[in-house]
Amino acid sequence: MKRGGLLAVLLILVLALFAPLGAFADEATTNLQSIILESFDAGQKNTPQYGWYAQGSKFIAKGYPKWTYTKAWPEAIFGTNPQNPNLEVLGVNAKFDRQGYNRIEIFPIKEDANGTVVKDSNGNVIPDPIPIPGRCKTFDLWVWGSNHKYTLEVQLEDYTGVIHVLPLGSLDFAGWKDLLVQIPTSIPQSVETIPKLRGLKLVKFVIWTQPTANVSNFYVYLDQIKVLTDTFESRIDGEGLANPQRVQQIWSGQGVNQGK
Repeated sequence: MKRGGLLAVLLILVLALFAPLGAFADEATTNLQSIILESFDAGQKNTPQYGWYAQGSKFIAKGYPKWTYTKAWPEAIFGTNPQNPNLEVLGVNAKFDRQGYNRIEIFPIKEDANGTVVKDSNGNVIPDPIPIPGRCKTFDLWVWGSNHKYTLEVQLEDYTGVIHVLPLGSLDFAGWKDLLVQIPTSIPQSVETIPKLRGLKLVKFVIWTQPTANVSNFYVYLDQIKVLTDTFESRIDGEGLANPQRVQQIWSGQGVNQGK
């Protein structure tokens, strides 16, 4: 073996011996899973379940947007005669009074035990972002389009509160299509301290109309919001003390001493 090659091998061995085990463990080990965040099946009766809300920008027509659950499905997933009788999708109907860069926002919301939308003291609907487990690699959903020149984006929130806007693509197609976006590695999803994992949250979808597009009346349907995510996390001795719920329980209860 040449001297240069021998030195390279020795350097790798030294790094392997002295590097912290955890530094290599999370980088080298993965547990990729495809997880459905929302299926919309049977309205909001199944799990997972979220309330959904739609709102339009300035020139939205009176009484719009409208949204509902309806029995439908992408045949590319379930075929023409699916076994599941509860398959449903979320439909949105909207129109604007004038053309331009109009938008429709579709987002998960808080609901009380009776299914009533929860609002703040000013009457504004309270969004309820959906936590995304693991370190998200890709985000996608099925969308039914009708050849309108609109675009769709998804907004994700990282653990620092920063909102990241990712384009899912054009809605200028007919029928069902799976729209997918890769999550940039520049979006933080972990830290050096324990617990390391800092997952993202789904904040909203936004449909944008182009200035020359027809906005007199249109429909769009959503289904199967899912992620491909790495759920692996290195285990440590005493990992229960890193659990956010446990931390809250310990430090907000009685018997906690407090300095001046």
